[in-house]
Amino acid sequence: MRVFEGYKKGVNLGGWLSQCVHTKEHYDTFITKKDFEELSKWNIDHVRVPVDYNLVEDKEGHYLEGGFAYIENAILWAREYKLNVVLDLHKTFGYSFDDGEKEAGFFDNKAYQERFYRLWDQFTERFAKYEDTVAFELLNEVTAKEYMPTWSKIALKTIANIRKKAPTIKILLGGYYNNSVVAVPDLPDIDDQNVIYNFHCYDPLPFTHQGAPWVKDMPLDFRMKYEDSGATVEYFENLFAAAIETAKTRDKALYCGEYGCIDRIGDADTLKWYRALHTVLNRYNIGSAAWSYKKMDFGLTDENRKETVSEIF
Repeated sequence: MRVFEGYKKGVNLGGWLSQCVHTKEHYDTFITKKDFEELSKWNIDHVRVPVDYNLVEDKEGHYLEGGFAYIENAILWAREYKLNVVLDLHKTFGYSFDDGEKEAGFFDNKAYQERFYRLWDQFTERFAKYEDTVAFELLNEVTAKEYMPTWSKIALKTIANIRKKAPTIKILLGGYYNNSVVAVPDLPDIDDQNVIYNFHCYDPLPFTHQGAPWVKDMPLDFRMKYEDSGATVEYFENLFAAAIETAKTRDKALYCGEYGCIDRIGDADTLKWYRALHTVLNRYNIGSAAWSYKKMDFGLTDENRKETVSEIF
């Protein structure tokens, strides 16, 4: 099984250029260069930067140069502080993992798909020159399994397009059930050593998302202790087993692009969950990025998480 070099341990910058109010004031203040300086002091080697199409496109698909500039700034700030970057397209026109975004039609609409290809052409043209410190993540969290045949075709075409200009840049590819690890065996078996199999881990969801208002049928007052979650080292070993075997067989690296516990969970239980998961990630050299640096209900620098950061990283 390959190793995703330079992306051993990282942090997501969620809520900055994605899942946010898309205004200049927000972009300029939510994350700044000082945050990259602070992150350089953590025991990490990269950041994952989610971006929405709204940052770089208007509704008609015209490109917004100011939006691309924020991405470039993130890359340059990261480079200055010796951090690598995963550039993650979190939302594309016609698709979001979040129904609340009211994006729909991507997997059935050829025009929306062409727009997706063109956007990745733009990202490649502008940012592949930084491939020594930047990796591309094609799309965040495909939801329904039924989308997978179409998504595989779209992903393979996008990869082929990227390869015309960037033959060796690292490309992250994830699958259904919101990028579940169980989807890894169903990812395309592509003969490209620089394609990384990507998954997210918020398992078991009743523990990591307890009390989350956006989870269907989740009572706001629901609480679960770590000891009742079943999230042991053995649990993660079994959960990841098929993905690990797939990666070994296909000579691919694995990467866990999101993981974390909601801020309703106390520090002690959060650390127990992190330690169990990290044991397995480290055992198999699976790179990872925790969700998330600040706010977003998972903020690692928020007041109730500050004490855990040094132990987590």
